[in-house]
Amino acid sequence: MESEATMMRCAVFGASGGIGAALVRRLAARDDVAVVFAGSRRGAVPTGAKITPFRFAAMDDSLADTVAALGTPLDLVLVATGRLTRADGSGPEKALRQVSAAGLHELFADNAIVPALIARAVQQLLPRDRRAVFAVLSARVGSIGDNRLGGWHAYRASKAALNMLCRTIAIEWARSHPQAVVAALHPGTVDTGLSAPFQRGVAPDRLFTPDVSAAALLDVIDRLQPADSGGFFAWDGAPIPY
Repeated sequence: MESEATMMRCAVFGASGGIGAALVRRLAARDDVAVVFAGSRRGAVPTGAKITPFRFAAMDDSLADTVAALGTPLDLVLVATGRLTRADGSGPEKALRQVSAAGLHELFADNAIVPALIARAVQQLLPRDRRAVFAVLSARVGSIGDNRLGGWHAYRASKAALNMLCRTIAIEWARSHPQAVVAALHPGTVDTGLSAPFQRGVAPDRLFTPDVSAAALLDVIDRLQPADSGGFFAWDGAPIPY
């Protein structure tokens, strides 16, 4: 058993979602983790001896104060927020004629702007003298180089923007936090409410439970090194082109 001084302090934003909640539970069960801050904007989060829940509002000035209250250091920050369809249930778009300014704004806000603002808020809590990880849940369909089917315009574009933000943050933090790792992660197709309408045709062995996906993602995170910072990786650790 590690001493508490060497154990990790982790924060999961989006801890009320399927994957976010599974990440919280997995981290809280680890012997090398001291505390898991489980952040949600509106839903319930897992409970447990190592879990400290908190509420956050990413789109206003309260985020900085909320994050500062978590204290230092934060050795692992996971952002599991995101949206595939609009709040009214419409989308994703199958054709350009279905694209709207409101839809683009909504998905860019949740998928790109919120993670960027969280990164800005947590950067002062990351240790500068040792490894720290900032990882976000992206999606393979956000890869420009891997796009063969088109469609899903707002979702694809917002996740591509997220990937670019991770890359630019990684370049900046390489100067201020030389041992930090910034990574965009594709969790696979996970059996959650987000993917439920789009699971037809997915092979049973490629439809993961949230727990299976969370375990795979944490295994990838454990293996990432500073040289990998700015990369985009699948649930099995395979790199994905931007």
